[in-house]
Amino acid sequence: MASANRKRAEALLERGVSTQVDTDQMRLVQEQASAAKAQAEAQAEAMRQGLQSILVNRDALQAAVAGAEASVALAQIDVENSAIRAPVAGRLGEVTARVGQYVTPGTRVATLVPSDIWVVANFKETQVAGMYEGQQVALSVDAIPGRRFVGHIERFAPATGSEFSVIRPDNATGNFIKVSQRLPVRIAVAPGQPGAELLTPGLSVVARIDTTQTSAAGQPTGL
Repeated sequence: MASANRKRAEALLERGVSTQVDTDQMRLVQEQASAAKAQAEAQAEAMRQGLQSILVNRDALQAAVAGAEASVALAQIDVENSAIRAPVAGRLGEVTARVGQYVTPGTRVATLVPSDIWVVANFKETQVAGMYEGQQVALSVDAIPGRRFVGHIERFAPATGSEFSVIRPDNATGNFIKVSQRLPVRIAVAPGQPGAELLTPGLSVVARIDTTQTSAAGQPTGL
């Protein structure tokens, strides 16, 4: 608009209709309008650059937030890994770790005594005839005199105790002397019995089994 007014004023000046003052005013108005336009364009460019900078900063901030969230997740994993959870319920026995001690994966920090109670009775191979899984067992403990506990045969060992020893017997020489072998039998102690909480690993136990009992099928069962 300012440029058109200036051209119109110059045309009128050439024809003598307008004065030089009017033409100069129109020229000044055009120059001011051009300067304002240039200033507005510069401001628009500055705003565009500012917007681009904001977008770049936003991406950087989003990356920083993602990195912080990842650090929090790793810290949470470390916190969860720092908690020592027993695989089964029980009581702590010997605790070898101390406060402030550094440990690595696989280091033994304590001994756990499970809540499940069982007895391993080493019967002679001549005594297991008539025994079967589920058979009732009477137990007496030397450390708890006057009390009797009840259990049942849970399972038989797959081999005699000598087969699991460090030095296994070798009868290949022909000098064979028959020695009655011992077969480990695991006996589960029935829960909820009075005094069962006094049973601890390592106590001496005497197990008595009535081999005249019959199995659920009604027949005496041996190995």
